[in-house]
Amino acid sequence: MGAEYKLYREHPMEHYKFIQNTECEYFPCHKTDKPEDFNCLFCYCPLYCLGDKCGGNFKFTESGIKSCVDCLRPHIRENYSEITGQLGDVMKLIEKDKSDNL
Repeated sequence: MGAEYKLYREHPMEHYKFIQNTECEYFPCHKTDKPEDFNCLFCYCPLYCLGDKCGGNFKFTESGIKSCVDCLRPHIRENYSEITGQLGDVMKLIEKDKSDNL
């Protein structure tokens, strides 16, 4: 392995897991006691399509719409690995949808 790999192993990158856009008109878009730790990386939750299997704090409105207004799961700094760990479930859902529409 080259010098770049050695450098990565000695100093692994972590900054890509967290981003804030404090200039956003909606920041923070959910109530939080820790705005300094509010992660905007998943501004639109990639797990929304999993419905009741997303693992978040959601409710269904009277009209059947999934509301995530009280959910902070994708916005918590430490949850990056949990969120990306479920992307395989999203991909399976996409593949199922593709095969159902053939």
